[in-house]
Amino acid sequence: MIDRGRIGLVALALLLLAGCAQETKVTRVDSGVVTDLSGRWNDTDSRMVAESMVKEALEYPWLNNFSSSKRRQPVVVVGAIQNSSHEHINVGTFVTDLERELTNSQKVTFVAGKGDREELRAERQEQAMHAREDTQKAPGKEIGADYMMKGTIATILDEAEGTKAVFYQIDLQMVDLESNAKVWYGQKKIKKVIEKKRSIF
Repeated sequence: MIDRGRIGLVALALLLLAGCAQETKVTRVDSGVVTDLSGRWNDTDSRMVAESMVKEALEYPWLNNFSSSKRRQPVVVVGAIQNSSHEHINVGTFVTDLERELTNSQKVTFVAGKGDREELRAERQEQAMHAREDTQKAPGKEIGADYMMKGTIATILDEAEGTKAVFYQIDLQMVDLESNAKVWYGQKKIKKVIEKKRSIF
C-alpha cells in the first residue's frame, strides 16, 4: 500500500531542495557603472571621493601662495589614511585614487610614499652593486615633499527593523611638512540607506 503521507513529504523536500539550488551568473559591466550591491564602501565611493576632494584641495589659496613665493610647484606626498569605520575598507585603493588625482592634476609634483620609497631605495642599492657605473642612480637625490595629505574614514551606523543607515565621513587635510601648519581641511559625507526585503515562500 502506498503511503501518501511519505510521498507528499518526499515531494515537498525535493521542491525545497530545488528552490535552494543556486546558479552563478557573471555579467561584465563598465568599470564606471555604479554597482552598489551591499551598501558598503566600494570602488565608486573611493573614486568619487578622491576626485572631488583633490579638486577642492587644489582650488584653495595654499597652492597659488606657494607657487608664487617659491616659483615652482609644491611637492606633495600622501601619508596615512586611517580606517576608523566599522567596516573593512581597502584603504590602499583609496590612497591610490588620491595619488592618481594629484599626479594627473599637473598642479603639484607628486612623490612616492613611504612603502614605494623603500622599494626604490632597495633598487638603487642593487644598482650600486650590479649595474654599470654610468647607469647607476645615486642616493641622496630624492625630492623632499613640501606637503603631506593625510586623513581618516569614519562611519556612524544606525539600524532598526531590517533597515540600516550608514553615514560615512571622510576627513582629509594638507599639512605643511616644515611648519606642521594645516593649509587645507576637507570633508566629504556619504549617507546610504540599506533595506532588506523579506522573501515569502
